[in-house]
Amino acid sequence: MEVKGKIKLITETKTYGSNGFRKREMVVTTDEQYPQFINIEFIQDKTELLDKFKVGDEVEVSINLRGREWVNPQGETKYFNSIQGWRITKIQTEAPGNNVPPPVNDGFEPTNNFSADDNGEDDLPF
Repeated sequence: MEVKGKIKLITETKTYGSNGFRKREMVVTTDEQYPQFINIEFIQDKTELLDKFKVGDEVEVSINLRGREWVNPQGETKYFNSIQGWRITKIQTEAPGNNVPPPVNDGFEPTNNFSADDNGEDDLPF
């Protein structure tokens, strides 16, 4: 699954626990009638993928949806969702002003000779 949009925020990498679990988050603003602010987390070695990007970049992020179940000490079951990124690519945008079509080279030369044929007559019916 992919999410496309503009990077609004990139956080620093945070490390948790004694095993060194690493997590980094980014927020992507979608480009639609009602823009959404999608928080995407990158974990472990994927945190380094964000080093090449900056706020304002247009990107496409490949994601996985994750869900977990947790039972609290009172016995209530809670559910949590997360969006994990695993690939990110910059969307190439056209530079403004490059919409001019290339010149047409169809092999024909323009002529200015619109006179009659060798007999002095043209072949036009009027």
